[in-house]
Formats: sequence, structure tokens, C-alpha cells
Amino acid sequence: MADVASVNSAAWEEEVLKSPGLVMVDFWAAWCGPCRIVAPTVEELAKEYAGRLKVVKLNTDENPDVASRYKIMGIPTLMFFKNGEKVDQVVGAVPKEQLKSKIEELLGS
Repeated sequence: MADVASVNSAAWEEEVLKSPGLVMVDFWAAWCGPCRIVAPTVEELAKEYAGRLKVVKLNTDENPDVASRYKIMGIPTLMFFKNGEKVDQVVGAVPKEQLKSKIEELLGS
């Protein structure tokens, strides 16, 4: 079973930028309604893609430096990193199937 770990500014480089393979980062905040809508989907995807996709969450209110560095304008933002490089992002609460096709595309590339 894959857990969705929370990361902060201090752990960002180690947990995201230095992670091999594909990492999906859920930029969220406690007050964000759409973030709460997409959270169960993010957890399901972490389980479904365990071993192939690392999934972490970053609270934008608690870590504004990271959110600012990646120009997060709206949340939820799901950002994808491959071998430390940002390769794609999805903004807003989108359907699970849309996220799955994005993950499949990125895993295949």
C-alpha cells in the first residue's frame, strides 16, 4: 500500500528533485474545497501506481517558497516531475481518468 507523504520546503529537494522516476506533487491548502475533492483520487492513484509513481502533497500555505518557485497560481495543482525535472502539470479538480491518462503518458515517455 502506498501512502501519500507530506513534504515541506526542507524535504523538497530530497523527496522530489532527487527522486528517480516519476513524482506527482499535489499542491493544496486546508481551506481549498477543490483540494478536498481531488484528495481521495490522489490517494487512489498512489495505490494503483505504487512502485511506478511517487505521490507527495505540499501544503502551499505552510510552504509558500516552493509554491512561489513553481508559480502556483491556483490549487489544487498536480505537478509532475521526472528525474528532478518538471515535465507537466494539471490545475484544478479534474476527473480521475484524465489524471490516469496523464500518468500513463508520462510513464511511457
